[in-house]
Amino acid sequence: MSVVLITGSCGLVGSESVKFFSSKGFDVIGIDNNFRLKLFGKDGDIDWIKRKLIKEHKNYTHKNIDIRNYSALENIFKKYKNSIKLVIHSAAQPSHDWAKTKPFVDFGINALGTLNILNLTNKYSKNASFIFMSTNKVYGDNPNLLPLQELKSRWEISKKHKYFKGINESMNIDNCIHSFFGASKSYADLIVQEYGKNERLKTVSFRAGCITGPNHSGVKLHGFLSYLVKSSLVKKTYSIFGYKGKQVRDNIHSHDLVECFWNYFKKPKTGEVYNIGGGRTSNCSVIEALNLVESITNVKIKKNYHKENRIGDHIWYVSDTKKFRKHYPNWKQKYNTKKIIEELIYSF
Repeated sequence: MSVVLITGSCGLVGSESVKFFSSKGFDVIGIDNNFRLKLFGKDGDIDWIKRKLIKEHKNYTHKNIDIRNYSALENIFKKYKNSIKLVIHSAAQPSHDWAKTKPFVDFGINALGTLNILNLTNKYSKNASFIFMSTNKVYGDNPNLLPLQELKSRWEISKKHKYFKGINESMNIDNCIHSFFGASKSYADLIVQEYGKNERLKTVSFRAGCITGPNHSGVKLHGFLSYLVKSSLVKKTYSIFGYKGKQVRDNIHSHDLVECFWNYFKKPKTGEVYNIGGGRTSNCSVIEALNLVESITNVKIKKNYHKENRIGDHIWYVSDTKKFRKHYPNWKQKYNTKKIIEELIYSF
């Protein structure tokens, strides 16, 4: 028996991972206590995905466990031990705004929860690969210090700049403002690396930009493209916060991300870090995303502008995936921003 253990299994990345590894013949153990319902209310409820996964994937077993509960997690690791070949840790508290109001809860989920799972993997499933879903927010607001140019519909960087093809792993994570969410995820990112370097676990941190797909229960505080499509089509209006709506987001489809997981699993490394995202293939400003929705649907969307930007918002962020592509040349991107938005619209 080969087991894949997935935390946050009913979220966007988790559910895509369940679908993928279940189709590969693995027994999948999913851990998800639907904490998003408490975080974001009914719009964040992922119970519908849980029911769908249980119905469609016979080799999926669901565990309603909080990742802060060490003893409950340990019971699972004790049961499956070396049968666990892969751990995908995608459970998280994902909101800047929420983290600021409840920093202890945020740190407990993002930092302590990660440490719990790492320690148990090291104790019971030493040979398993450990994939951590990190974030570009570990770089804090350092990307906002780049020499950006204001264009008609977006902020952009000079073609001569070293980061024109995207921000790579060399960007400093120090001397910047992270937000409480960015700080808790930074701890998790670093401890994942340390278990790789000190304990020789096969660990990797994927520092992603905006992840999206049809299984995303997007809400105002989290889930950029999913919420944008849903909100603009229902309300015919969308609120834009700061930077004139020209802030650029890096968008990767959950399918393309899980293909990264598969490539890593087949040839794992130790204590590795990758910036991962849509890169130059898939990125857009908020305004450009709204314009795409309008052009595809012929729906006119009213844009409400607010001068104050959201805490932790990057003005411009595009991932440079060169390092991952070099290590895993078989990985190919399937989705660009237009294809992502079309899918979100037609699945809405």
